[in-house]
Amino acid sequence: MRVRILVLMLGMVLVLVGGRPAFARTPEDGFITARKVDARYFAIHLAAGVEEMALVQGLGVGPEHKILAGQLVGSPQFSSNSLADILDAFFLWSCNVLDMQLYSYRGTVKVVADENALADIYRRLFGEERTGEKAFYVYEINTLYVAAPNFTKEIVGHEVAHAIISNFFVVQPPAKVQEVLAGYIEYQLRKTPSSF
Repeated sequence: MRVRILVLMLGMVLVLVGGRPAFARTPEDGFITARKVDARYFAIHLAAGVEEMALVQGLGVGPEHKILAGQLVGSPQFSSNSLADILDAFFLWSCNVLDMQLYSYRGTVKVVADENALADIYRRLFGEERTGEKAFYVYEINTLYVAAPNFTKEIVGHEVAHAIISNFFVVQPPAKVQEVLAGYIEYQLRKTPSSF
């Protein structure tokens, strides 16, 4: 009887604590922020040598995307040269395509100089080698990592989709399901190269 009560109490504590699973300790990813850009949905951290305008150009979006960020076409609040505005637009567009609205989302984007720096961060976080990654998302710390040379709308859109999916569901869907949904966002971005 005592064991049963203990198990029930432990279950209730787990339900009450609930929330997002976390690393046993705060992970040290080794990332050093040279510049921070704040957006509505993301805190964007740029490593040394990563230029905001180069990232904007890599995304290849234009002023016609104001409406995706909830701005009127003539509105001065949206800038197609602002990384913050463009990532907010990506987020809203992806939420609409997936039909998964997140009203109070706030995540982190960390842009590293190259794939070697990205592999180093992966090794620090997970203790294993994984070379060739262009970007990845870590649910436990709600952070999207991208190598600057791979900062394209398809890759960033794919990782933003992972952030949306991971934060929308209470119970995480299987990895294959998440990849299919993120792949759908990437497909939508690839099929219309002039806009998202």
